[in-house]
Amino acid sequence: MKKISYATQVLLIATAVLLSACASLPGGAPAPSPAPSPTSPSTSSTPPLANSPAPTSPGASANAAGGETKGTATRHTPVSQVGLITQAAIALPASLTGGNVFYGRWASIPTNLRTAKVPVVVFMHGSSGVNLKAIEEWQRWLATLGVASVAPDSFALADRLVYKSPIDKATYEKIHALRNSEIGFALEALRNTPWADNSRMALAGTSEGAISVARYTGPGFLGRMMYAWSCEDNYYVTRHQTAIPMTQPVLNVVSSTDPFFSASNPWVGLSNPVGHCGPVLAQHKNASVVLIPGAPHTLFNLAPARHATQGFVKDVLKP
Repeated sequence: MKKISYATQVLLIATAVLLSACASLPGGAPAPSPAPSPTSPSTSSTPPLANSPAPTSPGASANAAGGETKGTATRHTPVSQVGLITQAAIALPASLTGGNVFYGRWASIPTNLRTAKVPVVVFMHGSSGVNLKAIEEWQRWLATLGVASVAPDSFALADRLVYKSPIDKATYEKIHALRNSEIGFALEALRNTPWADNSRMALAGTSEGAISVARYTGPGFLGRMMYAWSCEDNYYVTRHQTAIPMTQPVLNVVSSTDPFFSASNPWVGLSNPVGHCGPVLAQHKNASVVLIPGAPHTLFNLAPARHATQGFVKDVLKP
């Protein structure tokens, strides 16, 4: 397949041809397991996908918008700032380990790594948390491309507020502010590692985590990847507040029928949702939007998503 360009225009990919043409990826990466349905509870130890319907839990509070919340904490403490990193999911490429890809928690990083520096992706998990199997698969696959990744654990915060959508926008915004603060803590931790090439880093995230990717205003990253987010003023935000510099490369991958951010959602909060970041990124010369027909909400392991990610990573991070 002809390589996707990231330097000319917003690119909409919406054909089944891409699904078959990209089914085989180089690098020996294992085939991803099916992405979890956004209407099914997660099998991780963290709360289920917060946007999805879930049984009422003990201690949960009903919300006027129709959903529910549980927990009250929306600001990291000194203790959770440490846990955010030590409990972070991390994958390191063979160029560092000298053998197989390492996947585990930050606290268990091998002490006998090679003397080398590698590009890094900071990945902001969605409302299901960092233990989602799909995230591990994605991080392991990325490491086969020579790129390390770190996914900070937002649920290191005790009594962290979680939710079943839809809830009020003010409460959502407290969570978005919490997630945005986590980016700085991750950058600080990476600056103190001997293996992270701080001149070659990208910021990525999915769903809840992708909002912090879009809104981040600080330095430190060469490019951004947003999965399952539409950059619109929908039910999930007061305003989308996308703040990506016009010259910074950006990739947006989303389902054409995303169950939360497209017209498929009856409470999306827009009369005519676009369902992707194309209009917001239209003036960005280094932006691409990949629209995958009929894909589930968790889609970053699908073949067209991986194909676009691989091209983006090679162009931007040059592993």
